Amino acid sequence: MQFKDYYATLGVEPGAGDAEIKTAYRRLARKYHPDVSKEAGAEEKFKGINEAYEALRDPEKRAAYDQLRSQGYRPGDEVNVPPGFNGAGAQGFDFGDMFGGGGAAGAGGFSDFFESLFRQRAGGRPGGGFAGAAPNQDTRARFAVPLEAVYAGESRRITVNGRQLDVRIPKGIRPGQVIRLAGQGQGGGNLLLEVDYANHPQFEVDGRNVLHTLSVTPWQAALGATLTVPTLGGSVELKIPAGSEAGRRLRLRGRGLPQAGGAASGDQIVELEISAPVPVNEAQRQAYQKLAEAFAQTS
Repeated sequence: MQFKDYYATLGVEPGAGDAEIKTAYRRLARKYHPDVSKEAGAEEKFKGINEAYEALRDPEKRAAYDQLRSQGYRPGDEVNVPPGFNGAGAQGFDFGDMFGGGGAAGAGGFSDFFESLFRQRAGGRPGGGFAGAAPNQDTRARFAVPLEAVYAGESRRITVNGRQLDVRIPKGIRPGQVIRLAGQGQGGGNLLLEVDYANHPQFEVDGRNVLHTLSVTPWQAALGATLTVPTLGGSVELKIPAGSEAGRRLRLRGRGLPQAGGAASGDQIVELEISAPVPVNEAQRQAYQKLAEAFAQTS
């Protein structure tokens, strides 16, 4: 099993703060998302980025990883995680963090290195499993649900202790709510899955609203444009008004998360981010020069 340098994967230093790690993850996830990237190997890179972020975004997981990394391992080195490895002395994770490859964006396919490092910490036993549940008692675990599943309401297959279970995800379910699987816990008890929203490379959640950052060019912002924007229900066309500035927010009504009982869904809020392409030839450099001269005359 080969050691993975999660910091290098995200392009950050080991001392990077949480905000820097999150920013790097979002930038790379947008770049290599299989739905938008045309680069060779984008899907594998996307999975690696998700795995790295899943390891570093949680303080306990990061502490455990840092302790192993401090032993001098480098990418590609063969490493065996010691049985019962417990990182910085934490009490272990809920095994549900790994259900269905939960993690960021529900990408799935975590490496053997990731699962060996973190599953062994669940109850201190190799191979993972639920810690401390007596026979016929309820077993609780966290379940990272992809936002697309929350939006549509659908079934997802998860793996629990080597068993595959189909879980019906109610449309619009909220973080902290519990999905009960009768008789599927340890010793014949019930399995109680406490819902959390999986991180998504394109969206953040604010109540029932979904937030998305859209990069536009200076001329699209100044002159107006109609651009394709991703939503949880599929891509839509969005009109960018002429004279838009960075930070402007546009609303897609009803494109947020649904509510139970037929109440109105939330909205998708699209925040504009102006990004100027880097000139790669003389014609483009001259165009920027003329732009600079034109705006200098009005200042």
